[in-house]
Amino acid sequence: MASIQILPDLLINQIAAGEVIERPAAALKELMENCLDAGASDIAVQLEGGGIKLMRVRDNGSGIAKDQLKLALMRHATSKIASLDDLQRVASMGFRGEALASIAAVAQLTLTSRTGSEAYGWKIDAIDGQIGETTPANHPQGTTVEIRELYFNTPARRKFLKTEATEFAWCEEAFKRIALSRPDVTFSLQHNGKTIWQLPPSSRTLAGEGPWEREAALKRVAEILGDEFGHAAVIVSRNASSLSLQGLAALPAYSRASRDAQYFFVNGRFVRDKVASHALRQAYQDILHHQRHPAFVLFLELPPELVDVNVHPTKSEVRFRESQGVHQFIFHTLQQALAVPVGGQKIQMPEPGHMPSYAPTQRSMRLGAAEREAAYRLWEVQTAIRDQVQGIEHSETELTDQVTQTVRHSTEIPMLGFALAQLSGIYILAQNSLGLIVVDMHAAHERIVYEKLKASLDAERITMQPLLIPVSFNADSLDVATAESEQETLETLGFDIALLSPTTLAVRAMPALLKQAEAEAAAREVLEELREFGASRALTERRDELLASLACHSAVRANRILSITEMNALLREVEQTERSGQCNHGRPTWFQVTLSELDKMFMRGK
Repeated sequence: MASIQILPDLLINQIAAGEVIERPAAALKELMENCLDAGASDIAVQLEGGGIKLMRVRDNGSGIAKDQLKLALMRHATSKIASLDDLQRVASMGFRGEALASIAAVAQLTLTSRTGSEAYGWKIDAIDGQIGETTPANHPQGTTVEIRELYFNTPARRKFLKTEATEFAWCEEAFKRIALSRPDVTFSLQHNGKTIWQLPPSSRTLAGEGPWEREAALKRVAEILGDEFGHAAVIVSRNASSLSLQGLAALPAYSRASRDAQYFFVNGRFVRDKVASHALRQAYQDILHHQRHPAFVLFLELPPELVDVNVHPTKSEVRFRESQGVHQFIFHTLQQALAVPVGGQKIQMPEPGHMPSYAPTQRSMRLGAAEREAAYRLWEVQTAIRDQVQGIEHSETELTDQVTQTVRHSTEIPMLGFALAQLSGIYILAQNSLGLIVVDMHAAHERIVYEKLKASLDAERITMQPLLIPVSFNADSLDVATAESEQETLETLGFDIALLSPTTLAVRAMPALLKQAEAEAAAREVLEELREFGASRALTERRDELLASLACHSAVRANRILSITEMNALLREVEQTERSGQCNHGRPTWFQVTLSELDKMFMRGK
């Protein structure tokens, strides 16, 4: 048996780097947070090769003294906490003392700094975990951290990095998150010599509101998320006891196909928190379609001792001491802020007896296929429908008569019976041996497509159907980078998504099962899943959620008029599909109303 031994310091730091610095964006986040902790009012970021080849972050903060430079590169060396009490009430962005040491273990790092009391600056290098000596350097007050060739000494780890475009997209997202949190600070971002962002500071106009201040935040949010978001957003502002929630939340009209415009901060720190996420979803629940995502920039402020930020090495998760109270505070605050009447007035509901009337239209159809003794094989109906779609010259009357003649040979009545008509473009009314069947056609079709997608993916690849005319759409940098780097996964899922320009993607092919779906919506759904969770999780633990969303896009929509033949084909597929009693979201797909129940309604026999 091998003996227990203490690991070398370099290996310890490289292990820590795997937890804290998983990609260039994580390193950038740590460095920019250090700048804010140093009191910087101007932060400049320069990247090359997506941050892999070079990352240089400069600030005009308080700086690091000469005798502190070497300590700054050592593990668990920090100026921000000194005791357990400090850890339990962390007010700074950084506090673990791991970031610089972890970066120095997997990159070529140069740290240059000068304090206000020093005549000139000092520089120190760290290569392959070896810290050099401090040397004089010409440098203004503040600090510059330069990182070259991230993961150069751990090639296996470097292989896990994505393309330069993908890594830059994540770096840009990290930059935007921190820039949103501090509108009073100047930020700039360059990539490969090109200026991407130049964000001047916004003056502070409301004292005592922490990092979020109304005028400053509005300007910074408009710069980063665009004027459209600002025009569609309402101000969220509430203080209760020791809690404060400030920010902007978009009305449902600005809902998104992805979560790319969701920014939630706790004491100035961007986090992904389950408690907050659930409260936010609940606040939008009754006003937002379940396939759409809200947009918001929100800042929760509370005493540091009421929140534990030492939950995850990247500090992206928190734990509230009173999670239920925080949940209710966020939910009620946002719900109240979103209760904005359309056009500034409450919607007036019509009085009883004065409901507006409408006359849904439906083309005439023969009901022969719904005769009591009629039953037919699914493949025959599908063939008839396919021939109709492909342009074989049959009128609907001829096709229905043809199917009727086919089905007269059997006297067996299927479980869901035979279609009679459509109701309000939503429900199929059918008759079986027990009485009346009411089917939610969208929910039923959704389950059918979902099960077929699962079966296709279990066979290792979903059949792809080229589009006659590719569908192009505008996409943000993360979606473009994801489409570029995840081509193999997209093909497995049945998609061919090509890059047309730095801001445009085109869907050239999609799963054959989704030919009725909106190509853009389905593509955005897949890209969001891949960028949020990665290909591995999307195809394993989150497979069903992804396929369920795609099925929902593909399912027949309300107000689409179906022929009797199409309705019957749908009923037969429901009967042959597993778990077809409920849709992918747990809603029932059909109900049975027996003849005896109908007799009771009309008091027959009494």
